Amino acid sequence: MHAEARESPFGPMTAKSIFRFDVHLLSGPLTSSFLRQHPKMPSRIIDIRGSQSLEALHHAIFAAFDRYDQHMCEFQIGGVRPHDKKSQRYVYHMFYDDINENDDYNKGARDVSETSIISLNLVPGQLFFYWFDFGDEWWHTIKFIGTPEKIARAHYPRIVEKTGKSPPQYAAYDEEAGDEDALE
Repeated sequence: MHAEARESPFGPMTAKSIFRFDVHLLSGPLTSSFLRQHPKMPSRIIDIRGSQSLEALHHAIFAAFDRYDQHMCEFQIGGVRPHDKKSQRYVYHMFYDDINENDDYNKGARDVSETSIISLNLVPGQLFFYWFDFGDEWWHTIKFIGTPEKIARAHYPRIVEKTGKSPPQYAAYDEEAGDEDALE
């Protein structure tokens, strides 16, 4: 399922290459009290090997944003906004019955566990979307930065940098302050 890698200004990309992503929280069930205390949305820099899967990237994002309760997730690549019909969708096939035959919404979706990072043919600067927890709707933008200049001898994927505080996975509404509604 690997496609040929494109050339990049960072050198030829191979399955052994390290891919660096800048992941920004775009939206989710954030309380106004959290936003007052942390007005800048958090972001994370994550490195991952080209041979690793989108599923591995999901697990890295999950850990990077301090989440503890697994939910469904989806990557949308090729569109300009969430739910763009031009996007190629990547999901966990094990959660969908007959995904490519009987379900119009999920028809053509690819499996995150079978899709390597290198096979996406990303170019530096390319943006795509990550959707976590379809009920709470945590949306993230992911920007492919390129390959880092220095490669760490480390276990991948790895979180390189954290900026901003992670919001709680489940918003604790501050009833005393009258902040019962989560903002999206």
